[in-house]
Amino acid sequence: MEAQKPNNTQKANKAVSSNVRGIKNAFLVICACAVVAVCLFIFVLGADSNFENGHPINLLGTIYKGGFIVPILQTLFLTVIVLSVERWIALSSAKGSGSIPKFVANVKAALNANDIEKAKELCRKQKGTVAAIVYATLVKYDEMDKNTILSKEQKLATIQKEVEEATALEMPSLQQNLPIVATLTTLGTLVGLLGTVIGMIKSFQALSASGAPDSTELSTGISEALVNTAFGIATGAFAVISYNFYTNKIDHLTYAIDEVGFSIVQTFAATH
Repeated sequence: MEAQKPNNTQKANKAVSSNVRGIKNAFLVICACAVVAVCLFIFVLGADSNFENGHPINLLGTIYKGGFIVPILQTLFLTVIVLSVERWIALSSAKGSGSIPKFVANVKAALNANDIEKAKELCRKQKGTVAAIVYATLVKYDEMDKNTILSKEQKLATIQKEVEEATALEMPSLQQNLPIVATLTTLGTLVGLLGTVIGMIKSFQALSASGAPDSTELSTGISEALVNTAFGIATGAFAVISYNFYTNKIDHLTYAIDEVGFSIVQTFAATH
């Protein structure tokens, strides 16, 4: 039985891990999406069943006539979808096992009762990013509580610094891949616009040909322009919605961290 005591103590004092899951290399995601997009373009959109005498007979064939810009836009659109799902999984794990507002309220109640061990236990049960930062701050709280060298002001500054450092270490994992999604909000629109311009150029070339305008070439150019416009708008719109949604979720986590961190500092100031 005595041999188990150090192990139990070590387990109790073990730091809380944020355990934020996510894709570390977004370049691989983009490459995989590009392969899928090209396969869809060639084997699904370009299937013979979508054409009759070289003319599209359904929507898939019409999209295929959008030209080489279509698989590029499909790659961007698929990348936004995959990274959005990835961020959903990552931020769900960062949230922890319970409600963040409830966790914050319980930790503040434990702090008001000056029960630091209970607050630590709440962090171990909650897990996630907020709990990991709060736990690291509570450990520093205990260190400052036992410190007899530093002044009260220095101890408060040290605890506040621990909150900031722990937050700075966790933020990259929360914001990972979001800059790529933000880039795709503009890139998708611009690539769609490029496809629109190319399609319109083909249409005007058909109109400028000598003799009667080639209706087939004219309609193909217009289809290419409209298809690329639609894909570009869809990619940009979805990327904007995704980026703002996850940025808002990260802000909520940050607010919770700030609230608990402030409570810890105030508790130390009031009890020492």
